[in-house]
Amino acid sequence: MKQGIGIALLAMAMSIVVLAPASAEDGDRHEGYYYPKPKEVEVYKARAKALDEADRQSRVGFIVGVVNEMLERPYPPPIAVFAKGSEAEKLIIVSNVEGRLDTIYRVRAYLATLTSSARMTPIFREYHVEDWFTFFDLAKMLGFEMITVSDGDTFAHQVLLE
Repeated sequence: MKQGIGIALLAMAMSIVVLAPASAEDGDRHEGYYYPKPKEVEVYKARAKALDEADRQSRVGFIVGVVNEMLERPYPPPIAVFAKGSEAEKLIIVSNVEGRLDTIYRVRAYLATLTSSARMTPIFREYHVEDWFTFFDLAKMLGFEMITVSDGDTFAHQVLLE
């Protein structure tokens, strides 16, 4: 039985060691192409550090696994998930369904749901951080620098991971 988007993949990704992320100071050339200008940009000071050895390929592999799991379901994926940037350091989540992820509250609720899934990963349990680390910390561990969530129309929210 599946336990949410990417649980098995999150566990697999945790066994991969990740390089420190590339700089996010080069601007956001994906704004206006994949999502509108974010209404809010927040900074999250991660409790976790990026793992030492993984790379762009690991982040892309993580995304591919999440997408493949969604494609196995008997209905179209409600979101598109992908990584962009020269090192795949930008995690982008865009709704495929009108009316979803269109307010800050829906985005925060969705990210909280991802936190619930991340907390079930073996690495969080192994280090006894399952009640402390969040999805943002998992993303930081994988080497992501930025997470952008959009309704695919007029709303976007961005989180910079420090």
